[in-house]
Amino acid sequence: MAAIPDSSAAATLPLPASTEPVIHSAADAEATTSTGLPNRKLAFWAFLASDCMFFGALISTYLVYHGKSQSGPIPTDVFDIPLTSISTGVLLLSSLMMVLALHALQDGNLGRFRLWNLVTIVCGLIFLGFQYFEFSHFVGEGLKINTNLFGSTFYSLTGTHGVHVAIGVFWLSALEIYSFFGGVTKERALDVELAGLYWHFVDIVWIVIFTVVYLIEFTGGAPLVHEAVKAVAH
Repeated sequence: MAAIPDSSAAATLPLPASTEPVIHSAADAEATTSTGLPNRKLAFWAFLASDCMFFGALISTYLVYHGKSQSGPIPTDVFDIPLTSISTGVLLLSSLMMVLALHALQDGNLGRFRLWNLVTIVCGLIFLGFQYFEFSHFVGEGLKINTNLFGSTFYSLTGTHGVHVAIGVFWLSALEIYSFFGGVTKERALDVELAGLYWHFVDIVWIVIFTVVYLIEFTGGAPLVHEAVKAVAH
């Protein structure tokens, strides 16, 4: 008579290991590339690179057509360097606030994140307020987007940057609100880091715009830059 296998012995046999990956945290869920960067971060760097070329085209267009306007107003008629310098300083300060916000979240201090993130938002709104005042003043001086080549290229460049700042303010505001509903945590700091990368990019672009469009105009270097751009274009 054949022996009946002991069912208890079978019960002690180890079960085959699951082939499904075990995710212990949100950080484990971030797929990484061969560079060691998460997919989302690498993709965002690629987006910023394309946006950099876009702004490069707008800045080059402004320089190529610099001094081509046949009628006024021209930059020296409308620019207010001290006023624009203040708004530039506020925007640069916001970058520091963004760094502090991300650092606070990475340390697990949600309260400080909300504080510094809110200050960043306020700085962005102040910059947009300055830009609205500046544009209103320029229009009052007779400079509209269709007045001359300077108006067309200037408003296209600075207006596009202003839209980018507004998008950043909206993004950070959404994160601020989301933090009260458990959507912003230390484990999901990458969400804030991507917003920070965008914000720093917008600030760096403005440094270039402020230097090329405003400062060089009043230091006498605009014609030299204009000729350099023409030489590259040809």
